[in-house]
Parts: sequence; C-alpha cells; structure tokens
Amino acid sequence: MSFHSTAAQLVTLASEGEGNGGNHESLNPYLTGGGALFVLLLLLWITTRFNRDR
Repeated sequence: MSFHSTAAQLVTLASEGEGNGGNHESLNPYLTGGGALFVLLLLLWITTRFNRDR
C-alpha cells in the first residue's frame, strides 16, 4: 500500500462524516466534561489520602 493510496483513503473516510460534525445528539458536552472533572478530582483526592507520608 503506497502513501498516495493511504492518503486518498483517509481523505475519503474524513469526508464521509462532514454532515453531522461527529457529535451524537445524546451527548451533552457540559455533562461529559463535568463528569470527567469529577472523576479526576476524585482520583486526586484518593491519591492524596494514600500519600500522607510526604
């Protein structure tokens, strides 16, 4: 497989998803980001509880 044919396939694949933008209607970006922030803060809190010797 040559570089040119690989690039052509990737361009075709990328152009197929132009219409919808890649976002699903049921995904709320604020809820997803807030959930990720909560999980990361929870992991930070757990890490600091186990690392009291410093």
